[in-house]
Amino acid sequence: MTARLPVFPLATVLFPGLVLPLHIFEERYRALVRHLVGLPDGAPREFGVVAIQAGWEVAPAGPAGAPAGSSVGEVTLHEVGCTAELRQVTELTDGGFDIVTVGRRRFRIADIDDSAEPYLTADVEWLPDPGGPDEVADLLAARVIAVFRQYLGLIRSDPEEISEQLPEDPTVLSHLVAATAALTVDDRQRLLAIDDTASRLRAELRLLNREAALLRQVRAVPVPLSELASPPTPN
Repeated sequence: MTARLPVFPLATVLFPGLVLPLHIFEERYRALVRHLVGLPDGAPREFGVVAIQAGWEVAPAGPAGAPAGSSVGEVTLHEVGCTAELRQVTELTDGGFDIVTVGRRRFRIADIDDSAEPYLTADVEWLPDPGGPDEVADLLAARVIAVFRQYLGLIRSDPEEISEQLPEDPTVLSHLVAATAALTVDDRQRLLAIDDTASRLRAELRLLNREAALLRQVRAVPVPLSELASPPTPN
């Protein structure tokens, strides 16, 4: 089953349940916010956030019907994204907006269209959400929490930040770790594209162990700052 969704290319990866504030200054995305605000009560006010593979957030759009993973104007998008639900809107004196959104559900882009609206829209396929208890995921979650706390101890100096409570739900935990750890956009994108929680947690264990080992050796974040995504904050 497919759906038509407004699409907002960004240099970051959004995960379900994570908060993403945005400053909207480009006219086509001002139009998107006005469209969402004008929807009837009860209608879902959400748009798709898709990480940019190559290009820039404000690049012009290109031909209609471009397939996922191909160039749209000067922007190449990743195939998997996450919807952002509009939670708070502040209109600015210059006509722009400051908005607060929360990630909701993952999708895969089927086709992109730049002609239907001032902003990009896409036909998307909804990706499955984990359902029901998963003993393997529960066991992996406990291991991820332990390794993640060790990792936080290497990058944070405030003990209170290290001792903060982490979610027990394996799926929520997997999304929080993916958005919070100092990973590249490509690493985060690969985690977002994983359908089941246990597989995502396994991948995070490998990434956290890799990053922790490098941090112990060089005492620095082992990726260029230009490649780091700006993670959303937990809801």
